[in-house]
Amino acid sequence: MPSPTDLRLYFRFTLLLLLLAPLSSASVSPYLSPWMFTSSYVHMLGNFKIFVYNSDKRFNPKSSAESLFHASLMNSSFVTRDPETADLFFVPLDSYLSMRSISHVVRHIRTELPYWDRTLGADHFYVSCSGIGYGSDRNLLELKKNSIQITCFPAPEGKFVPHKDITLPPFSTSHLVELQVPKNHSIKYLGFVNRGALKTTELIDELVKDPDFLVEWEMTDRLTSSKFCLFDYEGDVSWIGVAMQVGCVPVVITSRPIQDLPLIDVLRWQEIVMFIGRSQVGVMELKQALGSVNEDLYRKMQGVCMTASRHFMWNKPAQPFDSFHLLMYQLWLRRHTIRYARRGWA
Repeated sequence: MPSPTDLRLYFRFTLLLLLLAPLSSASVSPYLSPWMFTSSYVHMLGNFKIFVYNSDKRFNPKSSAESLFHASLMNSSFVTRDPETADLFFVPLDSYLSMRSISHVVRHIRTELPYWDRTLGADHFYVSCSGIGYGSDRNLLELKKNSIQITCFPAPEGKFVPHKDITLPPFSTSHLVELQVPKNHSIKYLGFVNRGALKTTELIDELVKDPDFLVEWEMTDRLTSSKFCLFDYEGDVSWIGVAMQVGCVPVVITSRPIQDLPLIDVLRWQEIVMFIGRSQVGVMELKQALGSVNEDLYRKMQGVCMTASRHFMWNKPAQPFDSFHLLMYQLWLRRHTIRYARRGWA
């Protein structure tokens, strides 16, 4: 009978094969560093430990993605009851707490246990869909400046710290999540537009009149007949994972650089999405930009999209390589924190 060590090695090797299998059919990998990602991911599964403060306390999230993340974490093998073995510490914050109440939570944590003051909160993380802003209060300042914030995508402007904070992959309730693209399906449209998701009404009016674009009030399975799916960075992006899954290459309209993309430490977003500036977008400019993508490049982007889409699935219970596990991987990458020297405060 195989030993527990042998079983763990077999399980990790199986996960490695599951991850790398799609790459044999895709000429471009969706990952920034496929081999490093795979090795580090497998190492994470057997070693990452998180201590949860007040783990028996009820958690009241604001969004479905927050709720799924918390439920997946609490039911995972990552959670430890021994804080001495923890790599990171999770601070559950109810979405409806005031800034003053959040400050009280942090003050209670630093008073009851010694772990916050070892790093001034740099090895702690929390979830806040709306994000937490800066404040003069010591507890809030340390939480915002040092701790890892997990927020919804797109993050509220001014409440996201690049290279430290993380965004949740969007959660979609659409029935299209399980949609399978039929073989040899025909492409009839250059782009699919969810009318309620675009902010620029002038552009929508132009797109409605253009036969190359399919404009609908909600997401339907007709998006599989379109080459590109249009998104507004400041609009509804919850279905971007669904578009990737069915091979509809996302086109994101934005007025500023995007630094809060989900799984930004893992995925080659420039190979997955087209980014177009809002100030220069009209139907003619949009068609020119999309038309500049030749068929070979488009097929590569489509393949990368479909391979990466597995990481935008929220499963209950969590499954290997899904949204929850990729979020855990990004936390794993941030576990090496700076050990701040303790100092006096006035």
